[in-house]
Amino acid sequence: MATEYSPKELMACVAARELRDGEVVFVGIGLPNLACNLARATHAPNLLLIYESGAVGAVPVRLPVSVGDPALVTGSLMVASMAEVFQSFLQNGKIEVGFLGGAQVDRWGNINTTVVGGDYAHPKVRLPGSGGAAEIAVNARRTLIINALSPRAFPADVDFVTSPGHRYHGTSRAALGLPGAGPVRVITDRGILEPNAATGELELAAIYPGETVDGVRAQVGWPLVVRDSLGTVAPPTAEELRLLRDVLDPKRLFLKG
Repeated sequence: MATEYSPKELMACVAARELRDGEVVFVGIGLPNLACNLARATHAPNLLLIYESGAVGAVPVRLPVSVGDPALVTGSLMVASMAEVFQSFLQNGKIEVGFLGGAQVDRWGNINTTVVGGDYAHPKVRLPGSGGAAEIAVNARRTLIINALSPRAFPADVDFVTSPGHRYHGTSRAALGLPGAGPVRVITDRGILEPNAATGELELAAIYPGETVDGVRAQVGWPLVVRDSLGTVAPPTAEELRLLRDVLDPKRLFLKG
């Protein structure tokens, strides 16, 4: 009988599989943190994790609940200031992978975590803003986005570009002089989106077990292109689920729901 798993568990597993042993990863709390520590417990034991709060080479023995959690300090290689993390590591091109998410992700991989609806001065909803996300989107060698699909979360164009993707008002990322590769994959709860190599527009590259192309298309705000070589995604293994549930997040702090 097939093992039951939640969309969040599948997203964490898919994200973990994207990481290669020895890479330097800028980590956030939540599913990105679970993915990184799952990868380190399986196929990538030498990942070097850097957290925005300044923990470099962190090896948390329990699930940190925030970027300021003391668990990140014990056993880390160094604890730097946030300025040092951003200037010496991120802006200096040392971060190989950055994880991002947001309230909105558009067809070009632009992310909005600033305002939704109306204009900047008078929005319907004002969000926390960039934090370090814009710097990650600009400078990380490649970016992975983790976001659940919905028409609200995936409009054709975001209401505000907090973190740049592959195209902004018709101008390409290269023309803007942005050093990083931008989002190479968008890991959702239904499938994986990847940018078109020529245009930068997100396309459906792989689909999860039990999902349909029409079901995915219904959750985005643009005519989603489906690649001819549409891939499939393997479900979580029993060992991946054991690590997520029993070792990494036994209290379901981030896997709940």
